[in-house]
Amino acid sequence: MIDEQTDKRPSSFWKELPILLGVALLVAFLVRTFVLQTFYIPSESMQPTLELNDRVLVNKLVYNFRSPQRGEIVVFQAPFEWTHNPEGEDYIKRIIGVGGDTVKCCDEQQRLLVNGRSIDEPYLLGPAATADFEITVPEGRLWVLGDNRASSQDSLHHWRSSNEDITLATVPEERVVGRAFAIFWPFDRSTWLSVPESYEAVPDP
Repeated sequence: MIDEQTDKRPSSFWKELPILLGVALLVAFLVRTFVLQTFYIPSESMQPTLELNDRVLVNKLVYNFRSPQRGEIVVFQAPFEWTHNPEGEDYIKRIIGVGGDTVKCCDEQQRLLVNGRSIDEPYLLGPAATADFEITVPEGRLWVLGDNRASSQDSLHHWRSSNEDITLATVPEERVVGRAFAIFWPFDRSTWLSVPESYEAVPDP
């Protein structure tokens, strides 16, 4: 009896293999579509936090349960006015201000102020901003900046190029794909992408 069952196992395995592969592909598709996705970094705009060709993991589910928060690094579909590409393009930047926030450059130590509170940004490459400004973020939108602000087509860049149009300079929350929470490649740069503590002290608008 044992020998007969053993002889049948290879045949049963090959019959089940297509089903197993189909289930695995379906799970992978669902995870990529709704939960987790990888992105590579195509520019220098987020240096030194993210280097050219880094790979990051993006949580696509988190903002189904809460709104994006200050200090988080997010992937979003850039507004058409930013790219003039009807097919859309994915950008990655850091959220500095959310709806209702007032963001200003700069205090005496050349730090940005959010709702009157200076924020320390240890991740910066270069100055906190490339120009003086003071804006209030419209509700439901985000003011996003690169960590390398001298080389970033971000909210400040588009605010200046649009004659200080705050709507054109900000990103609608619904265009956010998800939060980048870790670098996973290359292995020697693997790390969590956490929010600096200074953002916790920012008061509500």
